[in-house]
Amino acid sequence: MTNVSPRSFDPDVIARVSALEFRTRAIVEGLISGKHRSPFRGGTADFAQHRPYAAGDDLRLLDWKAWAKSDKLYVKEFEDETNLRATLLLDASASMNYGEGESNKYSYASLLAGSLSYLLLRQSDAVGLLVFDDALRAEVPHRNQSNHLRAILQATHIVQPAHKLDFTKTLSQLIDREPKRGLIVIVSDLLAERTSVINSLRQLRRRRHDVIVFHVLHDDELDFPFNGPTRFEGMESEASLTCDPRALREDFVRAMQDYIDELGRECSRVSIDYRLCRTSKPVDSLLAELLHERMRG
Repeated sequence: MTNVSPRSFDPDVIARVSALEFRTRAIVEGLISGKHRSPFRGGTADFAQHRPYAAGDDLRLLDWKAWAKSDKLYVKEFEDETNLRATLLLDASASMNYGEGESNKYSYASLLAGSLSYLLLRQSDAVGLLVFDDALRAEVPHRNQSNHLRAILQATHIVQPAHKLDFTKTLSQLIDREPKRGLIVIVSDLLAERTSVINSLRQLRRRRHDVIVFHVLHDDELDFPFNGPTRFEGMESEASLTCDPRALREDFVRAMQDYIDELGRECSRVSIDYRLCRTSKPVDSLLAELLHERMRG
């Protein structure tokens, strides 16, 4: 059941959802527009193999061409066609509220989640959404109808990033409630204790889920471009620091890159699709790379 607050009926919220829906559709339509099959399909109706005919088999499955060549009856077997069950996890912790306009991490993450949802819904896959920080803030159940997109986009707008991130807690809950294999998409800045993040991701893979991690970071968090005396205030704590950022830049950039490199290595080790996402990079470029690489793979 979707957790909907009275704010969801705010005209401004509805207007923002409509604008996001338009952008989402435009991005995805421009990317795929019927040119190729989506790489996310969980199964296909492709031919698998022949087997000898047995009494009681459906005659519609007989391969008459094989009979003409061999004078023997064979039945065509196909791979089971199964719609994908995709669960999107959207981080709404306070640190996701960094940045202005389209470079705001939460706005960027919402657009990314919405665009991917639309892509999956186009192929009739069931999509669900969990918006979380240190608790579950909004939930949209899995549906595969095309009009389900609006419910997903609305859920991203009824939450204001304001709390700390508890990554392990949310993924533990997800593991318990998603026993069957599916696609798990995580959209987060992953600003949490690194060991707990990595262990939680490993647990998802142990359940044989297909996992995509979109690591959303602002350019400032990667390049640390600040100059002159600056006061830094914690977004998920009351800590603050006043300093000359030029004295910290080299160590900060190195520490962030070390974390990114470790995440990339650990994800690769357990076959998780890890993608670093600068909020300055257009979402359509990001999705184009994802589609292209997943189709090649």
